Parts: sequence; C-alpha cells; structure tokens
Amino acid sequence: MRIVFLILVAANLAFFAWAQYFSLAVAPADGVLARRSDPDKLKIVPALESAPAGCLEWGAFALADYPRAEKALEPLGLGARLAPRRIEETVGWWVFIPPQGSRAGALKRAEELKALGVNDYFIMGEETDTPWALSLGVFRSERAALARLARLRNMGVRTALVGSRDTVVPRIWLQVKGVDPALEARLQEIARQLEGSELRSCP
Repeated sequence: MRIVFLILVAANLAFFAWAQYFSLAVAPADGVLARRSDPDKLKIVPALESAPAGCLEWGAFALADYPRAEKALEPLGLGARLAPRRIEETVGWWVFIPPQGSRAGALKRAEELKALGVNDYFIMGEETDTPWALSLGVFRSERAALARLARLRNMGVRTALVGSRDTVVPRIWLQVKGVDPALEARLQEIARQLEGSELRSCP
C-alpha cells in the first residue's frame, strides 16, 4: 500500500507541475487577446472617403455663346474636369423681325437695333426661307421665346414677333466631372448669372 500511495503522490506532483507550465506558456497569447478584446482600448480606423464622382453639365449654349460661358468657369480652375459636349437640337420657336424686302432694308433695321442696345441678332440671307428677316433668337419652348420678346419690348423693339420654326441648330453643353457639394454650389451661382441656361446632371 505504501508503494501505491507514493506513486499517487508522485503522479499528482507531476500533473501540478505540467499544469503550471502550460498556463505560463499560453498566458502571453491570452493576454494579447484580452487586450484586443478590451473595447476601451480599441482604435477605430475610419474608412477612406470615396473621391467625388458627381457630374453636372451646364447649357445648352449656341456656338456664339459658348466661349462666354466657358470663360465664366475659368475662376474655378477645372482643368481636365471640364469638357464640352456638342449636340444637334431641334428648336421650335423663334423671335424675329419680318423680312425687310432687301439687304439694305435689313441692314437699316439692324442699325436701329444697335441703337437700342440690341446686338444679338442675325440677318437671314437671300437663300433662306425668310430672306432679309432678322432673327433675334431661337428657343426650345414658346415660353422662353415670349420671355425674350418681353425683354426686347422693354428695350424699345416694337416690330419683333414670336413664331414657330423647326430648325436644327448645334448646341454646346459644358460638362464638369468630379463635382462635390461645394463646387456644385459655385456652379449654381454662376449658372444663375447667365439667363436661360440650365445646370443639370450629366446624361
């Protein structure tokens, strides 16, 4: 019996020593895990914000008006983010002064317009369907044409009329890519300064 007792004691001592050694061996790893699991010591790394990807376009401008619109955007320093998009558009309305009978008559009426401060007009040539008329603007809607006519009347132009006219004309949209909220606000401010223009999302 004494031998059995001694064997049991030795076995208990060996198990105790093994248990102590094992606990020391795994303690560092457990400690790291504990530290990582401590919510008070976690550091939250914010996700990178995505680069602005909005696209707006401003227009539509006649070929004669396009340079003026492009110049208005120069202070923004848009560089490669600015690009023109040309389209062919059918306009349904125009403001005009009826045919004057001859080139001399059209030129005389043009001088009268200049004297009133109206410089944006176009004399229709002899080869057109309305020879020697004076075009004072083409528009997509009757409402826009009537608004133009009202402004001309306020300037003293009494012979201008509004009529329907299906004409295909080139138009330019100025597209701006990479638009963030701050840039959009500045674009809206510039667009408001050019009457009749529109700022919208790119198609």
